Amino acid sequence: MEVALVPPLPLLPLLVVSALLLSPAARWPGASSPQAGVAAAARAPLRIQPLATAALRRLYDTSNYGKLQLNNGLALTPQMGWNSWNFFACNINETVIRETADALVSTGLAALGYNYVNIDDCWSSVKRGKKDQLLPDPKTFPSGIKALADYVHEKGLKLGIYSDAGISTCQVRPGSLFHEKDDAALFASWGVDYLKYDNCYNLGLPPKIRYPPMRDALNSTGRHMFYSLCEWGQDDPALWAGKVGNSWRTTDDIVDTWKSMTDIADKNNKWASYAGPGGWNDPDMLEVGNGGMTFAEYRSHFSIWALMKAPLLVGCDVRNMTSETLEILSNKEVIQVNQDSLGVQGRKILGQGKNGCREVWAGPLSGNRLVVALWNRCSETANITMNLPAVGLDGSSAYSVRDLWKHETLSENVVGTFGAQVDVHDCKMYIFSPAVSVSSS
Repeated sequence: MEVALVPPLPLLPLLVVSALLLSPAARWPGASSPQAGVAAAARAPLRIQPLATAALRRLYDTSNYGKLQLNNGLALTPQMGWNSWNFFACNINETVIRETADALVSTGLAALGYNYVNIDDCWSSVKRGKKDQLLPDPKTFPSGIKALADYVHEKGLKLGIYSDAGISTCQVRPGSLFHEKDDAALFASWGVDYLKYDNCYNLGLPPKIRYPPMRDALNSTGRHMFYSLCEWGQDDPALWAGKVGNSWRTTDDIVDTWKSMTDIADKNNKWASYAGPGGWNDPDMLEVGNGGMTFAEYRSHFSIWALMKAPLLVGCDVRNMTSETLEILSNKEVIQVNQDSLGVQGRKILGQGKNGCREVWAGPLSGNRLVVALWNRCSETANITMNLPAVGLDGSSAYSVRDLWKHETLSENVVGTFGAQVDVHDCKMYIFSPAVSVSSS
């Protein structure tokens, strides 16, 4: 999340750190076994259905998925909703949150699946209360979080909140390190549905030590709360966070620029084989509508995030969206790619031309379909073409091709190759479906 440039804090005494590292479950306040609570009740393991052909299995490897899934019944598809940070930063209050919930409903975004209303940093008082509890800032959240959660729930939405796996948040409000059990119980009592858990002021303790205690604390409340790890990708969380949370940041913070967005897409792509139902790679929130990119660039941003099965968390002021912003965020066909039940993260397949800037990204979908994005990262309009076997399709079979931004079927008989002219920094997105279904004998 927001990485503040802050002065170093003194480290814990060596003996305390050593004890935590040697026996976190036994010595961490509020820690319990990963089996504690309703979220760890016995469930059938989540699995991605095997892909149909060897070519698909080779290109869209999922072999690292499912080894360590948290399996708390949440995140069967990537989370969708809104987060306050990208637009409002610390300038938030309960009126903004209420009006945002209203706007998600009135614009139709809620009906499309954007159901989490997530409060980021700066909601709390700068100090804990007399009983060492977190307190909402009395100036900006005078009604309290419980009343706000009730309001959001009445709209058919869910409320998310923010804390930090350190002694302070990035904006120097109280963190939850060493307070996991009490803070999780407080969140549950307020009716919170989602926790974004940041990484500032962490005393130099490894993330693998700091993040599991909050998992156990959330599980022990008996309330199902989505657990979003915001560790900035520093310790390659895709390698270990599946047993800890429902999503994990793979990158630094996004900034509302073309360079930031494209760099982050490339970094997130590396971890595609680890994602799937129950746990997702998180390349950070959407910047669509915040003004730093063109319409074409925002369309690319949204298309690639959807294809990568990234969380779709709106980061603009949804109370005052332009029609172009709403057009992008409300593209139902692109959202359906993101929320497809197969749950395989799409990825970059090839790059053509100077610096590989004519890109093809693709990913398998349920029903033997394939999503393909032709992404022009060049500085001029480009023709991007591909051979169908390059993305795992059969070179001699016919496919129906649907354009997800034009909302029309382009052809019922594409064989062998496919291509299109793509404007500067724009992205065209298609679904390939078998033109003729063949029943197995």
